Amino acid sequence: MNPLKLSVLAMLLVTGPLAWQPTTPNLAKKAEKGADMQEKSPQLLTATFAGGCFWCVEADFEKVPGVEEVISGYTGGVQENPTYAEVSGGRTGHLEAVQVIYDPQKVSFKELLDVFWRHVDPTDPGGQFVDRGPQYRTAIFYHDEEQKRLAEESKQELERSGRFAKPIVTEIAKLTKFYRAEDYHQDYYKTHALRYKYYRYNSGRDQFLEKVWGGPKKPSGNPAGNPKKYLKPGDAELRQRLTPMQYKVTQQEGTEPAFHNEYWDNKREGIYVDIVSGEPLFSSKDKYDSGTGWPSFTRPLEPGNIVEREDRRLFTVRTEVRSKHGDSHLGHVFNDGPPPTGLRYCMNSAALRFIPTEDLEKEGYGEYLKLFSKENERK
Repeated sequence: MNPLKLSVLAMLLVTGPLAWQPTTPNLAKKAEKGADMQEKSPQLLTATFAGGCFWCVEADFEKVPGVEEVISGYTGGVQENPTYAEVSGGRTGHLEAVQVIYDPQKVSFKELLDVFWRHVDPTDPGGQFVDRGPQYRTAIFYHDEEQKRLAEESKQELERSGRFAKPIVTEIAKLTKFYRAEDYHQDYYKTHALRYKYYRYNSGRDQFLEKVWGGPKKPSGNPAGNPKKYLKPGDAELRQRLTPMQYKVTQQEGTEPAFHNEYWDNKREGIYVDIVSGEPLFSSKDKYDSGTGWPSFTRPLEPGNIVEREDRRLFTVRTEVRSKHGDSHLGHVFNDGPPPTGLRYCMNSAALRFIPTEDLEKEGYGEYLKLFSKENERK
């Protein structure tokens, strides 16, 4: 264990046994929280990263919109139920790591990879910053073949970018077993904020990030207006994160039942984005009741994110509407709508995700807030 971290932990002993107790009442339940989340919300996925001191890595990932929980722990070794003293002493083969439980409809695995690279030194084979030893090296532990593919592609992109003069040595390995760390390590940056800040500042981590990247990457979800962020995941990830109806509609040009879908009568203010890519598509300002049983709009919010194609299925000619970046089937557009456009964009709720005005900022779509202010109402 490095002297800096040892001194921080020694401070806990000096301040007495109460310093070892969590200062938030729900910390003891964090072990079960991640599993409970995934049982109640099966669309949540898990990613596992090792980036040196897990106090820091947990703190960085918990600031990312779409991340529901981060758990500090150990993985990559052979010993069952390792302790912090054993792992930090380099005696078990494990790495300090975190498991990130996230909502793929709000943040993708590819975006989490981007956050990871911007918070570590991927060229250091001997540890991270002040923490030395193989237990502090960087690694990405994939849960399935899709995560493996994305991790390898992301690593290759970083290598080609020329950002680092030295080779990228971060390991990409299959996750075997993850062991949750002791309670006092969970949410350490919250429960022992002063000690954490002292450790982090003196570790050299942020100084390195400032030099290489211009500072730690600020999480922003899917920033509106940045098409590079609106990406279509691979089929394996789509099958995991989408419901059967969402997959049928967006990937197989299906149609959901009229009047039995999520948004046909939604009257809340906000915007609608592609369920697959997150690209902005429609606004509640242009939504109206068409009487068809599907959400209908007079025009797109972002015409550049809409692709229209001739559709000759069902023995007639219609105009199909798809998203540009996600290539999702959304629905069809007809010439029987109300003024001012005379158009009816008849969409499938299953192809959309609604973001209410109160969530636009935190979801990364803050630029659309002006649409709902009294001074700037759309005409």
